[in-house]
Amino acid sequence: METNNLITGIHHVTAIAADPQQNVDFYVGLLGLRLVKKTVNFDAPDVYHLYYGDETGNAGSILTFFPFGQGSQKGRHGKGQAATTSFSIPTSAIDFWTKRFDQYGILYKNPQQRFNEVFIYFEDPDGLGLELVANDVDTRPGFTYGHIPLEYSIRGFWNIELWETTYERTEALLANSLNYEFIAEAGARRRYAPKGGHAGQFVDIVWDSNNRWGMNGAGTVHHVAFDTPTDNSQLEVREAVLSAGFMPTHVLDRQYFHSIYFREPGGVLFEVATTPPGFLLDEEKAKLGEALKLPPWQERNRAQIEQLLQPISLEAVYQKYNIG
Repeated sequence: METNNLITGIHHVTAIAADPQQNVDFYVGLLGLRLVKKTVNFDAPDVYHLYYGDETGNAGSILTFFPFGQGSQKGRHGKGQAATTSFSIPTSAIDFWTKRFDQYGILYKNPQQRFNEVFIYFEDPDGLGLELVANDVDTRPGFTYGHIPLEYSIRGFWNIELWETTYERTEALLANSLNYEFIAEAGARRRYAPKGGHAGQFVDIVWDSNNRWGMNGAGTVHHVAFDTPTDNSQLEVREAVLSAGFMPTHVLDRQYFHSIYFREPGGVLFEVATTPPGFLLDEEKAKLGEALKLPPWQERNRAQIEQLLQPISLEAVYQKYNIG
């Protein structure tokens, strides 16, 4: 089935965390991402679902978390996972970020090069693998609360990295159903980009049959979501995925987008999410992420849910990092 323009790139990446306050501190305070939505896991409303991104949470900038609380089981990186999530920064920002990591005691690997790109590998407090990739082709404006110069700010995603036993079947899915094409290779790494897409939407497959299997838990990615423009285009993608022999879910309403889910051949959970309606659905741009937003069917349970959730203080983050 022809899928040109039905998938435009990455929509969001969702990972698992432990302590929610620690998570906000790291992603808002240290990295300068905007908390664009504070809601709950629709399947487990006693757990937050925190969304970080650019100013309005555009597709391709959104990293989300289910923080299950202190003492959560730690995950293990391995096959069947999206092991590393990479963000895009300007080439001129490398020195700024290494100095910032030094200032706050963040361990990182010295800048390395891959596909003619300089990148820094580091991990969040739960061990989630992250990279900052320097480039001069990403024209997205980024976002800042003011404590990180806009010219050095994170622009959004650059690539995701799938750890697989082999690449052939996942490559076929990407090419035949998800509008991606192979563009580069470096050793046991193959890179794919959406046809007609833009900077920051790459998928890398890294394969090693001897690598151990990953285990879900804090510090691992739960799923990767691809962006589709409309409900109709999502249905077309769903049909393409079905025709390829996979078993996607029915469409689920996630309030800020509509979703289908299926597991790709290497074991990673994929989602296809619609661009609309977006995060301005229930909050003004200036107020994004400030209030706990619940889906309509959970509003009657608000008092109970709020009692179960650990309080999160953005003010504490602002004070620690001199924001505002």
